[in-house]
Amino acid sequence: MARAFCACRSAEQPSPIAPQRVIDVVSGLPRHLGRDMRIGIDATSRHAPGRGVHWRRCDFLGFRIRWKRKRGTNKWYVYTFIADRPVRSVKAKIRALTHKTSQWHLANVLTRLGQIMRGWANYFKHAVAKHTFSKLDTFTWWRLAHMLRARHGWNWGQLRRNLTTASGRWQLAADGVEYFRIEGVTVSRYVYRGNKIPTPWPSTNPA
Repeated sequence: MARAFCACRSAEQPSPIAPQRVIDVVSGLPRHLGRDMRIGIDATSRHAPGRGVHWRRCDFLGFRIRWKRKRGTNKWYVYTFIADRPVRSVKAKIRALTHKTSQWHLANVLTRLGQIMRGWANYFKHAVAKHTFSKLDTFTWWRLAHMLRARHGWNWGQLRRNLTTASGRWQLAADGVEYFRIEGVTVSRYVYRGNKIPTPWPSTNPA
């Protein structure tokens, strides 16, 4: 597992990482980890001098780690995005809770949605996730809106009257439980820690 630690440590900050080193790390992972990690390697093109094989991306523990050029510059960094599979998984859970024929009380639905999305957001909030959070927030809001329309027989005007406050602000709430806006979660990524990152290996130079 020491080599796996090396991969995660390098992907934690936006510093260039040697592609060949990542490939070596992935090759040394145990087989049960290899099933959860897919790596794309372009072995026939884009051979930069001194870089070896060009590393494109890998999916690991729900994250998509990509080696890409920073917009507006010629510098390449490691970026951590949310992979497609976790998004599909959380959307399936949201669909199951917000079906049009659901008989769950709205307060219970909002509570369970809040638990799911808070845990999901806390796990992924250190990735490039703001756009994904916003899309997921919109998806969930519309699922709830369609569920309430079907449940109460409301048209869009009635939905608006029932879900807006006196100030005109939209508010989804029931029995004191409000809809959790995942798009409001603060995303903090790429905190540079330099040589402060602990390593499992003993120092080669004790002095």
